[in-house]
Amino acid sequence: MNANQQKRNQAIGYFSAFIVLGLGMALLGPSLPRLAENTGTTISQISILFTASSGGYFVGSVLGGRLYDHYAGHPIMAIVLGIMIVGIALIPFMPLLWILTAILFLLGALQGILDVGCNTLLIWVYRRDVSPYMNALHFFFGVGTFIAPIILAQTALLSGDIKLGYILIALMIIPVIIWITRQTTPSAQDQNEEAAEKGPQNLRQNVILIVFTASILFFYVGAELGFGGWIYTYALESNLANVTTAAYLTSAFWGAFSIGRLASIPMATRLRPRSQMFADFAGIISGMLIIILFSQSQIALWAGTMLVGFSMASVFPVTVTLAERRMVVTGQVTSMFFIGVGLGSMLMPWLIGQLIEPIGPLAAMYVILAAILLDFLVFLGMLRFSGDKNKTD
Repeated sequence: MNANQQKRNQAIGYFSAFIVLGLGMALLGPSLPRLAENTGTTISQISILFTASSGGYFVGSVLGGRLYDHYAGHPIMAIVLGIMIVGIALIPFMPLLWILTAILFLLGALQGILDVGCNTLLIWVYRRDVSPYMNALHFFFGVGTFIAPIILAQTALLSGDIKLGYILIALMIIPVIIWITRQTTPSAQDQNEEAAEKGPQNLRQNVILIVFTASILFFYVGAELGFGGWIYTYALESNLANVTTAAYLTSAFWGAFSIGRLASIPMATRLRPRSQMFADFAGIISGMLIIILFSQSQIALWAGTMLVGFSMASVFPVTVTLAERRMVVTGQVTSMFFIGVGLGSMLMPWLIGQLIEPIGPLAAMYVILAAILLDFLVFLGMLRFSGDKNKTD
């Protein structure tokens, strides 16, 4: 097998794993009402599952970098995916909230390890040429998030429950494990050469860049998961959709998200990353304002949802690409980025859950808009700190 074929096969494995990651992360939102019913809890109480999942993700993302720096990545990913099969299959059968919370924490940790691994290993495979492949990787996350609500909706129509959907999604992980275990794990053996190409690595500058990157991801991921996780409940509570339509609205968000990530692949070869980010923020803010200003309109809800999904698509991969151009990215550095991801995904969806019942569903949209505006300010701060040092950004 030649080097290009090996790289292609490795990338296929990471893309497939990211579909699984998207499936797992998009399951919770459309399932919340049924899981609340199964456990005899309220929407406010069941929102602890977001916190548990994100708390686990935080732990997994911190540990994941060390694992990939010291051990072969593909066996780690195979073990993680194998445990995820069991965890996902168990979720709809749990009658007690505390047991469900523990399972979601474990799954979150596994997702964090998987996320760090795919991002890090893909960078090690393609190095300076990673930009379009990074966008492609995150496109496949969108594919998973798009498919998950549809699977749940269709199996619920057939069986009257969500159990079948969860079992089918768990079984979809098996081929991914088989593929990944057949591929050679890439290594970070060229880091010294990469560091020489990027110039002297200033410790203080790197620390500040890591903080900026983690902060951008904190607000962005919190907004993304807050929107994707709560848009189903928002539509129901606002009387703008029934159960089936709300599931399809969730899929519309993730579908637009997937299309946006697909479009971002050729864009990454033509546009500067900062130009992509400015366009993304403009689209997200516009979409949120459409939903908020026309909060009683179903058309506005669908249009705003799809605009937000499309515009959010490339923020994450472009942020990682910006960081990769400025420093050597090891597994541990990626873990530091994902600390922001874990904290954002833990706090934002939980905050929305606490505000929806006392204030009303529109509170969710205000929280997400505020997070995006703060994210844009942090991005501007990053450009001001290091923009002149990277002309191609």
